[in-house]
Amino acid sequence: MTNKISSRAWILLGVADFAKARNFYETVMEQEVGEVIDGGHVNYKSGIALQRDYKGIVEGSGDFAAAPTGAKLEVKAKANTYQLAFEVEDIDYWQAKIKASGAEMIHDVHEYLWGQRVIRFYDPDGHIIELGEDLEVVAKRFLAQGLTAQEVSDRFGYPLEYVQRLVGFSHEEDRKFK
Repeated sequence: MTNKISSRAWILLGVADFAKARNFYETVMEQEVGEVIDGGHVNYKSGIALQRDYKGIVEGSGDFAAAPTGAKLEVKAKANTYQLAFEVEDIDYWQAKIKASGAEMIHDVHEYLWGQRVIRFYDPDGHIIELGEDLEVVAKRFLAQGLTAQEVSDRFGYPLEYVQRLVGFSHEEDRKFK
C-alpha cells in the first residue's frame, strides 16, 4: 500500500431530514443510488453522498464514536459558499421540473456571455444547486445558428481543439456549417 490519497471520493452533504433529502435527490434530481449504509448515509453514482447528523459525526457523538472528537461544528443552512453543479441537455425541462418540486429558486434560466443557460436553486437543506446546459448542446446550438467552430471557441474562451472534440468534427469539416 502506498501513502497517497485514494481516487475514491465524493461530496458529502449533511442533511437535516434524511428521508426528505433522499426523496429530493432520487425523485427530483434523478440521482442513482450507489449504496445505502446504515439507513443514514447514501452514496449516489454521481459522486454525491447524503449523511444524517453530520454534526454528530464530526463531533464524535455517541451515535458514531466511543468518545467525542473535541471538535465543535456550527451547521449553517444556506451558507452560499459553494454549489453542486450538473450539466443537462434540456434546461427548460429541468426548470419546469424543479419549480414543480417546490424547491426555492435562486434565479430562473439565465444565459451567460459564453452562451450557457443555467438555473440555480436550493435543495431542502439550503445547498445551492446549479443546472447548466451541457456545453456540447450550447456549441451545437451556435453551429446551427451559423457560427464556425472558431467563433464558438472564441465565445467559450476555450481552445478550438476543445470545441472540435466537443462536437466531434475537424477544422476541415467546420466549413460545412458556413
